[in-house]
Amino acid sequence: MSTTTTPRVRPALLDLGPVAQLRAGRLGRRLPQLLVGLLLYGASLAMMVRGALGLAPWDVLHSGFIRHVPMTIGQAVVLLSFVVLLLWIPLREKPGIGTVANAVLVGLAADATLAVLAEPDSVVLRVGLLVGGLALNGLATALYIGSQLGRGPRDGLMTGLARRTGLSLRLVRTALEVTVVVIGLLLGGALGLGTVVYALAIGPLAQLMLPWCTVEVSPRVSAPGGDQR
Repeated sequence: MSTTTTPRVRPALLDLGPVAQLRAGRLGRRLPQLLVGLLLYGASLAMMVRGALGLAPWDVLHSGFIRHVPMTIGQAVVLLSFVVLLLWIPLREKPGIGTVANAVLVGLAADATLAVLAEPDSVVLRVGLLVGGLALNGLATALYIGSQLGRGPRDGLMTGLARRTGLSLRLVRTALEVTVVVIGLLLGGALGLGTVVYALAIGPLAQLMLPWCTVEVSPRVSAPGGDQR
């Protein structure tokens, strides 16, 4: 007698509006996962800063910005997150709990980690911080996106521009990241090998980990004209 095994269906990422995100259930799992993901994201940023081998594209901008204003890199992340959120208004993007939490917690976690993590003298340890930070960033990205509680400010800018222009997400993301790297370099930001490694590796890493971290939710159909996004 033969038996067949039905393949396990991976939970899907849904495009939910802010109210629908909260009504979709499993908040006891999703809220802690969002919090852990954002804190780990900030920690991964700090690891790459201490590795001193190059930062992620947006962090090149942050590191250049703080050369001209009296603030920490974490504070710059928070400030520029809210500046980016202003750009959501003409794009008609809708923030969720995760969007606002992202704007605040990533920068706070980065500064907290930097306060206890010293920059090593050994090149081997610096490479370890880069690789570890990159892997942790991929996991953190999968955790906060998989919680289905809203895109981060920079992710929403990317998806909003893609929707408004009709261009592919890949093209819009590339254009945005090239733009922020160029601005960051002009401001004196930290570009290095790690920037290139991040740009090449973060997409595949997040894509690999996202199915493990995506929480299955059950969006409720609202009345006509209600929030069904």
